[in-house]
Amino acid sequence: LADDEQAKNFIQAAMKRPEIGRISTSFRASVPQLFAQVDRDKALAAGVAVSDVNTTLGSYLGGSYVNDFNRFGRLYKVYLQADANYRDKQEDIRGYFVRNKNGDMVSLGTLMNFTPTNGPEFTNRFNLFRSAEMIGTSGPGFSSAQTMEALKEVAAEVLPKDVTYDWNAMSYQEEKAAGKGAIVFVLGMVFVFLILAAQYESWSLPFSVLLGTPFAVFGALLGVWLCRQLDPSYVNNIFAQIGILTLVGLAAKNAILIVEFARAKVAGGAPLIEGTLEAAKLRFRPILMTAFAFILGVIPLVIASGAGAQGRKVMGIAVFSGMAMATVIGVLLVPMLFVLIEKLTRRGGHGGNGTGSSTSTTQATGTHG
Repeated sequence: LADDEQAKNFIQAAMKRPEIGRISTSFRASVPQLFAQVDRDKALAAGVAVSDVNTTLGSYLGGSYVNDFNRFGRLYKVYLQADANYRDKQEDIRGYFVRNKNGDMVSLGTLMNFTPTNGPEFTNRFNLFRSAEMIGTSGPGFSSAQTMEALKEVAAEVLPKDVTYDWNAMSYQEEKAAGKGAIVFVLGMVFVFLILAAQYESWSLPFSVLLGTPFAVFGALLGVWLCRQLDPSYVNNIFAQIGILTLVGLAAKNAILIVEFARAKVAGGAPLIEGTLEAAKLRFRPILMTAFAFILGVIPLVIASGAGAQGRKVMGIAVFSGMAMATVIGVLLVPMLFVLIEKLTRRGGHGGNGTGSSTSTTQATGTHG
């Protein structure tokens, strides 16, 4: 009863929080039950062992495994159990018989006393502790992380010191993975940087590509925020974070189209600014074609419907708005970033980083040529 009271108090306090839309538990401590006690004196007088009484009662009510047999090329398991119509009422137990030491059949109803009572239908065990499982959903406009934080606050306010809590199933996985989104994003940036460094044979040129990525991330977050003003279900959840991680490669793709041509023009002897502007003009149309092809391709995600549609909508709007921002601003900023990085690396010293970068660029251009 104490467990049931604590569970009810917790649910009542949790339902007052707007972050929690619904919460319930399957634990019930007042389920009507029938307590069956073996009358040992009667069993001894009838010549029936108490263990036989328990075994027979458990077999008829709960089932007992007998053996296996093969038939028609398949293996069948044999269980002994009373039919459902004969294990619903207390009077049905009088129809169960057990054999005594003389071989006679004795009714179990004559050997047992029954007392009506209340108690839990089943008891959960979690981490070796008796527990009551809570199942719930987030309130409108709140993420699962906000809901879990609200539950932590409710537990700290309501639960006594000798009662604790822990997460299970998807909530456990989310709790363990919390705060890993930034790490994954940084690792994605590092891998893209290393790939570009290997491709260009330079440590400086990848910066002119990756420095445009923050604008794509800003566009994704801005798009999700604007949609949230109209519909509270648009939140920065795991689907939006997956879309943001995807934008690292998508934003870098547009920048590569400009940097690759600008690098070739400068290596061919063109002045830095003039060569960069010419490369931006030449690649303007291909960038818009590939970018808008992708942007229009994610529209089905933005207007998705049906089961799981909200997750697809959040991911779609994050990629849609992030790619749009990266395309509009990237076309303007990437040439400027390329010029800035080139000037900084060349100014770094003659024969140092700047010269090494310029030499590697010329060699890479010769290979492409």
